[in-house]
Amino acid sequence: MAVIQERKTAMGKIKYRALVRLKGYPPQSATFERKTDARKWIQDTESDIRNNRHFSKAEAKKHTLSDLIDRYEKLVLAIDPKNLKNKKTHLDWWRNQIGCRMLSELNPALISQCRDYLLSEEISAGKKRSPATVARYMTSMSHAVNLAVKEWEWLEINPFSRVKKPTEPRGRVRFLDTEERDKLLAACQTSRSKALYPIVVLAISTGMRQGEILNLKWKDIDLSHSRLTLHETKNGERRAVPIVGLAHQVLSELSKVRRMDSQLVFPGTDPEKPINMRAGFDLAVSNAKIEDFRFHDLRHTAASTWQ
Repeated sequence: MAVIQERKTAMGKIKYRALVRLKGYPPQSATFERKTDARKWIQDTESDIRNNRHFSKAEAKKHTLSDLIDRYEKLVLAIDPKNLKNKKTHLDWWRNQIGCRMLSELNPALISQCRDYLLSEEISAGKKRSPATVARYMTSMSHAVNLAVKEWEWLEINPFSRVKKPTEPRGRVRFLDTEERDKLLAACQTSRSKALYPIVVLAISTGMRQGEILNLKWKDIDLSHSRLTLHETKNGERRAVPIVGLAHQVLSELSKVRRMDSQLVFPGTDPEKPINMRAGFDLAVSNAKIEDFRFHDLRHTAASTWQ
């Protein structure tokens, strides 16, 4: 049921109050200066209510993007600390740029403007964000908005789904050939850091990421069954990793001289934190005269050479 009530203001001006009542839904009303606007609002509102669109539109006019980010950080990031620092950096950027905007104003045109600014903004002297970094900024915000759509009903659709992310360049793949591998391992063996050689052997043998290796604990290694367990991985799933050949040998030798003040396999000066091997690895690469090579590239080097 819908009615239009004619009202006269104290100044003698005529206004029209539109009222919509549908069974099972709270009454909705709005006031207009023209009767034709009131009629159109009634038609649109009844259609939106029947199609479950009206209340998300109303919520979108009540909340700002900052409200959404605050709730997301409290309900999601607070209990899921993985990548917390990066996600918070991303969300803070969106908050500073358009946090004051109502969610009803969040549309593809506004988001694409922000995307373009992310790409063009200088973050240091002459340096700009890469397309991959901008895509991550957009993904972090989109995930929060998606939750507001599906669970909070603050929005009807996620406008980020209609905005194209920057095109990322094809992944860089760098392998060590046999000669380069042998030179690098020899340089690691002569390094001042006794942990560098076993770390690099593990990386080449297992394909484990740097963070997975450095945060490895002795309780997660089962030498008798030639395997180790990774509890914290990039995709959030626990996985078992076989350790055979040279990898098994170096871990066996390391277990005999392990530090008893730390659970970590590769502890640093602080027994609670892993060793910082960045400088040592870079120096070993330089001494081995290997060009254009990073630690992550060890994942691309075939593990089958150790079998």
